[in-house]
Amino acid sequence: MPKDSGETSVGAVAPDFDLPTDGGGRLRLSELRAHKVVLYFYPADDTEGCTLEAVNFTALLPEFKRAGTTVVGVSPDSPKSHDRFKEKHALKLLLAADADHQVIERYGLWGEKTMFGRKYMGVERATCLIDRLGRIAQVWRKVRVKGHAEAVLAAAKAL
Repeated sequence: MPKDSGETSVGAVAPDFDLPTDGGGRLRLSELRAHKVVLYFYPADDTEGCTLEAVNFTALLPEFKRAGTTVVGVSPDSPKSHDRFKEKHALKLLLAADADHQVIERYGLWGEKTMFGRKYMGVERATCLIDRLGRIAQVWRKVRVKGHAEAVLAAAKAL
């Protein structure tokens, strides 16, 4: 079972939010009730790992839809950045913009990271599978991209 903690505890009600999205839209998580939701958090548009993750989720979108599951990516990037990212890589999923990282923090996924010996604040790559009642059913922390979308799909189908 993937590790869970804080606001991303399995069984807890997923913290609601209202964020701008690509294409000039808005997303309120509570409006997706009656659907299962994959909420995946990623550090930045158009970086190697984040691109691969988005491409993998996009490739599996028809299967997620058949499983009654909506897939949403969340990063601190702007809606305009999301638009460019989606166009460049032919992405079909919804991307929400959390520029001030308040939602990311509520989910307990904003923290100190280290790269090449340098410390900085950033997003932990993580995914929450939310059931039709708005409760967190499963959490993947410190995600490794390879095979991740497939594992999330299998969990969504089983939920």
